[in-house]
Amino acid sequence: MITDFINSKLKNATYKILGDGTYFGEIRSVKGVWANTDSLEECREELKEVLEDWLVVKIRAGEKVSGFSSVFGKKRMAYA
Repeated sequence: MITDFINSKLKNATYKILGDGTYFGEIRSVKGVWANTDSLEECREELKEVLEDWLVVKIRAGEKVSGFSSVFGKKRMAYA
């Protein structure tokens, strides 16, 4: 379920080369999730890590995350 959520968001990522030759990537539907690295592959990997960290922070804070649901113990918590 986490992998599916992350993969679905990464499909909507956008990338561009900045004036200094570095790569910038972001997921516009997820505020604050972006990366800036020296290569496109590094940018994709960094963006994935940032998204994973963002999701963990949201879950720990008990915040709702659009498109994600999680099961904790016996109680199912849905995030819409």
